[in-house]
Amino acid sequence: QVQVVESGGGLVQAGDSLNLSCTTSGLTGADYDMAWFRQAPGKEREGVSFTGFRGWRTIYADSVKGRFTVSRDNNKHTLHLQMNNLQPEDSAMYYCAAQSNGGHWYQPSTWEIWGQGTQVTISL
Repeated sequence: QVQVVESGGGLVQAGDSLNLSCTTSGLTGADYDMAWFRQAPGKEREGVSFTGFRGWRTIYADSVKGRFTVSRDNNKHTLHLQMNNLQPEDSAMYYCAAQSNGGHWYQPSTWEIWGQGTQVTISL
């Protein structure tokens, strides 16, 4: 059974950092793309970052460039999202997705496997 599980969310103050983790199971090797998305209440799910299979390429949304960094440990089937200088507008449920169907990475419909999400809340 293929699974994606996120962890690492929490409540922090503006300017603080968090490191989210996404662990996959049931997928063979590291030949699959992965992405982070987030969704705030009342808003659409938006793409945060894309990481190509085996980490060959990484793309960030403009809103997080320079603050968020993705790293991938293929041996441990884990994707990390280091988030620095967090701001209240970063508050959202963060989701990890795996296996794209070749569409635009920032569109949720591109992704076939989703985790349940981890909540990130930033206070002033």
